Amino acid sequence: MPYFVYKITSGSAGAIKGLELIDSFDEFKPAKNFAREQRTIVDQDSRTAIKMIFAKDELEAEQRLREPRHAPILREWEK
Repeated sequence: MPYFVYKITSGSAGAIKGLELIDSFDEFKPAKNFAREQRTIVDQDSRTAIKMIFAKDELEAEQRLREPRHAPILREWEK
């Protein structure tokens, strides 16, 4: 399964506005290095993020990126 690197643009409310596939890789290290390089290029103040995801195809990758992620529940001893 390949690694996909996406440019994610978020709207003013934080919702995902757009997903743009930048590149895909068969191995982890080149994908990780490419994603790091792209993050240095992106303006820190912009609403753009670079994310790498492991999926069987583009459709699954985009579905997983659009899934809402809930914050973990903190236990009393973790505070």
